Amino acid sequence: MAGSGKRPAIGVIVYFAAMFSLGLYFTFASVQGDFGLFRRVQIDAEADVLRTEKARLAEEVAALENKTLRLSDRFLDLDLLDAQARDVLGLIRSDEIALN
Repeated sequence: MAGSGKRPAIGVIVYFAAMFSLGLYFTFASVQGDFGLFRRVQIDAEADVLRTEKARLAEEVAALENKTLRLSDRFLDLDLLDAQARDVLGLIRSDEIALN
């Protein structure tokens, strides 16, 4: 029984303390660090917001493209042209009532 009752060598204690400290550090870094889990959740939330904004802007662009097509030389929507002209010039027809 050569090893019973002896205290562990100081080197072993230092080694395990260093490994435990490194383990704590890497665990903390993987959760809280610049590339950790919390940052990943934040990036995913920002990506969802940006996807929603992108979809809204795509709809707005499609509506503007439709309006541009309707006012183009190839396809002229007279009702839209009349409404745009009256809006820009601030005029109304004689059969309309203006509400402010």
